[in-house]
Amino acid sequence: MLFINTRPASRARELTQCLTQAGVTVFELPLLALQSYPYTVDLEQQFQQLPFVQAIVAVSPTAVEIGMDYLQRSQLTISDLDQVEWIAVGRKTADTLVQYGINASVPKLETSEGMLALPIFNQRQDLKRIAFWRGLGGRQFMMQQCKQQGFEILNMLLYQRHCPDNALQQFQHLLQQHLLNPQPYVVCISSEASWHNWCQLCEQHVAFLEQGHYLVLGERLYQILQKFHLKKGNCFNITQVESLDEPTVLNTLQQLHI
Repeated sequence: MLFINTRPASRARELTQCLTQAGVTVFELPLLALQSYPYTVDLEQQFQQLPFVQAIVAVSPTAVEIGMDYLQRSQLTISDLDQVEWIAVGRKTADTLVQYGINASVPKLETSEGMLALPIFNQRQDLKRIAFWRGLGGRQFMMQQCKQQGFEILNMLLYQRHCPDNALQQFQHLLQQHLLNPQPYVVCISSEASWHNWCQLCEQHVAFLEQGHYLVLGERLYQILQKFHLKKGNCFNITQVESLDEPTVLNTLQQLHI
């Protein structure tokens, strides 16, 4: 079995190492590259509002790193945000916050439902404003769900995501490798944007797309692939996971018996 690791290059290494040590062949093909937005007057004004929010949702390690850099440039410190409850989407994001001395709440499920199930949403009566540290196109549904619950949202776009420049070259290399050594393969899909980029790469290679088994993060992404399957008539297998951390992915692959 071949596992295609589509995580951004900065996040792919640990998963690749874990699977390789377990005897899984891994091909790294990042489908998203992350680039910070410049620190603008508008962003500075948003950072100046952080002392008046009750919670900050950090959606990724990249969001934490850029957010902390820009916090410092705004001449604010973490102690200025003592009133803030930090929420990390994913254990890796929480681990990154720990490096700044912050212990964040982590949803059991990396979904909107998982986040809204956190105790803070039931126990903190003064929770009215929530800031999101995120990338363009990321966790929009999660933010919309919070709006529907009546919370005021401070939407802080810190970076953009795009298909890496070398993705097509890497994909062609993958196709050549598959022709020489055909074998079942599994692809991890972590977001709607990464799925869109994968479909673009496979546009002229539908038969190859259909041979894949897709490991998708969360119910919403699972439904997106199901709708694609029904609309396009493509036939492929999908498995939903609630996390793309190393133990979850490895355990899921072992259960698939591919």
